[in-house]
Amino acid sequence: MTGDHRGSAAARSRGRLAVVLSVTTAILLAEIVGALVSGSLALLADAGHMLTDATGIGLSLLAIWFAGRPATSGRTFGYYRLEILAAVANAVLLLGVGGFVLVEGVRRLLSPPDVGSGVMLVFGLVAMAGNGVSVWLLRRGQRESLNIRGAFLEVLSDLLGALAVVVSAVVIALTGFLRADPLASILIGLLILPRTWRLLREAVDVLLEATPRNVDLEEVRRHILEAPGVADVHDLHAWTITSGVNVVSAHVVLQPRAEPPAVLDHLCDCLAGDFDIEHSTFQLESSDRRRVEEASHP
Repeated sequence: MTGDHRGSAAARSRGRLAVVLSVTTAILLAEIVGALVSGSLALLADAGHMLTDATGIGLSLLAIWFAGRPATSGRTFGYYRLEILAAVANAVLLLGVGGFVLVEGVRRLLSPPDVGSGVMLVFGLVAMAGNGVSVWLLRRGQRESLNIRGAFLEVLSDLLGALAVVVSAVVIALTGFLRADPLASILIGLLILPRTWRLLREAVDVLLEATPRNVDLEEVRRHILEAPGVADVHDLHAWTITSGVNVVSAHVVLQPRAEPPAVLDHLCDCLAGDFDIEHSTFQLESSDRRRVEEASHP
């Protein structure tokens, strides 16, 4: 294994994620007050949505903290995988929220409740502003980390939910059309679910140690075979420990007169430079060793 563990992609966004948690908590409290003052079920439902998201973001921060703990002989990669587990947990929470929004939206279509549109509009605008700040803070980190992407999708769904509250309040105030609220809620649910499913699928791929999506394994194989002194490569694997930390291992068959240290240095530099893979393990073998392995593993 070459190199030391780098900080995970999520760790680089830890400060911004803490700010987002503070903003989300403030909006949650404001919406509860607004719901009590106006009697708005829409605001109360959105406050429940915010509570779920605050819990998910707190879980993400906790996972980042654990991931920062040093590796041990029992956990040689430390706690990096907790970030992926947090992404899975966030995705499951979001799926639950999206399903609840759809079911509640259908129920309210059948029996729309009365709402105080004025107070609903004010608190909806406050929530939009706060969630807009949160989306802006996480816009970069979500491209690098599944954990941060889970939090980003949560605050994005909060922003869409706040927008739905605002639009519904305006429509209700101008037309008295109470079904505007559940219609907007159903639209939000339909927007949440596909994004969340993609997040869950990517996180599960990491847990299953699938080849990272940004790594072309055949291209890696080609680079290894083109390295000076390399005759063949087999048992080539690539997987992800956590977002931004990819790992490669391979058995490399050397040519008869190859110099192992030079070959190893070239391979490590090649993977780090061309594929941004800092963690690579190579077993250097002679052609005789390949035949022994094939005989013992038919």
